[in-house]
Amino acid sequence: MSAASLLRYARQKSNLSQRELGHRAGTTQATISRIEEGLISPRFDTLERLLDACGFELEARPRRGEGIDRSAIRALLRVTPAERLHLAAEEANNLARIRTRKRRQ
Repeated sequence: MSAASLLRYARQKSNLSQRELGHRAGTTQATISRIEEGLISPRFDTLERLLDACGFELEARPRRGEGIDRSAIRALLRVTPAERLHLAAEEANNLARIRTRKRRQ
């Protein structure tokens, strides 16, 4: 989603005019209009401030499938099912020990 459509959506959902949003965010109606028309691309902090004035927040989340260490998956697929079961049991024991230590603290 572009900054233009994101800002327009947030502003309209908040029932704010461009002038009202500009006043709340400390900028001009003309700037809001240029952003919404896609004529200018706001800096991250500007977009964040504008969305905040609309009662929205900008959140970054990893995409599905991003950040997965596929090499670890491939390594597990190279071992036999019995070895995978053994590794899983070891990890379960490790987690149990960690939880026990946390409860003692």
